[in-house]
Amino acid sequence: MSDQTASVLLVDDETHICYVIGRKLEQAGYQVHQANDGEEGLQQALEHQPDLIISDSEMPIMTGIALAHALTRHPETKDIPVLMLTARNFTIANCKIAGTNVVAVLSKPFSPRDILRQVDELMATHVSAD
Repeated sequence: MSDQTASVLLVDDETHICYVIGRKLEQAGYQVHQANDGEEGLQQALEHQPDLIISDSEMPIMTGIALAHALTRHPETKDIPVLMLTARNFTIANCKIAGTNVVAVLSKPFSPRDILRQVDELMATHVSAD
């Protein structure tokens, strides 16, 4: 990775999840941008072009899955990997994320440490490969 700080866009309508995960990522040295729904997430992604996006799957206005599909329609965001967060026991069918850059799915409950470990792994495999 270059000397530039890696950036993560965190998209979730639950404020406390954004706060806890955002703080953990910032403490680990990541630059964090946040959005409260998929529509705002898409605008933030287009503006900041983060190295990785973490998105909740179920949100009002635009779901995380709809966001993942929308990202592929823009040249500046089409290659950004997405880590999708799901509710407990909620699975996402592969056909729903086919054609997107969803590279991993993590089910709640999870700890901030779980998220950080997953982010570190995704940054090592998907971002440094660029």
